Amino acid sequence: MKVKRIIVGQFFTNCYLIWCEKTKKCIIIDPGAESEKIKKEIEKEGLKPEIVINTHGHIDHIGENEKFSLPVYIHKSDEELLKDPEKNLSLFFTEPFICNCEIKILEDGNIIEIGSTSLKILHTPGHTEGSICLIGDGFILTGDTLFAGGIGRTDFPGGNEEKLLKSIKKLLTFPEKTVIFPGHSEISTIGKEVKNFSTW
Repeated sequence: MKVKRIIVGQFFTNCYLIWCEKTKKCIIIDPGAESEKIKKEIEKEGLKPEIVINTHGHIDHIGENEKFSLPVYIHKSDEELLKDPEKNLSLFFTEPFICNCEIKILEDGNIIEIGSTSLKILHTPGHTEGSICLIGDGFILTGDTLFAGGIGRTDFPGGNEEKLLKSIKKLLTFPEKTVIFPGHSEISTIGKEVKNFSTW
């Protein structure tokens, strides 16, 4: 499985392309902005996008969902954010946004197949009620739950600090060499974040 990070938009969101090397089948994670930039990388790698997955429902992660004409997967607790400009924060930061894509619901423990490989859904509420992480072979896409040297905000609607800390503690039980691909900022490892978390 291959992972490519593409930094997009005014919030410097990390969009990711995840694909199977054998089949070139691809998942687009959090296309928050600059769909043309993302499409150029898809074309460059010769990929075949099949679905979009949103790690949560904030505008900087969902803003270009419709530009790929693919089903959009999101946790059931954040589905409403795709349809509510106030809850997805677009009402405050950009033009009001409502996602009119075909929406598919994710739950904790779901397995998403990518060609001959797969990702497992881990529900990690706190930043939003429906925040998820995606577990691959030796890596985790952590969305806005866990960053390199930081954690997600909980002061937006639906945020909950107690739930976020429980979610982070769950992530920090993974092997230290596990690579984390966050929704913003740089790539890190569980080992580094265990050390960072102990100083907070």
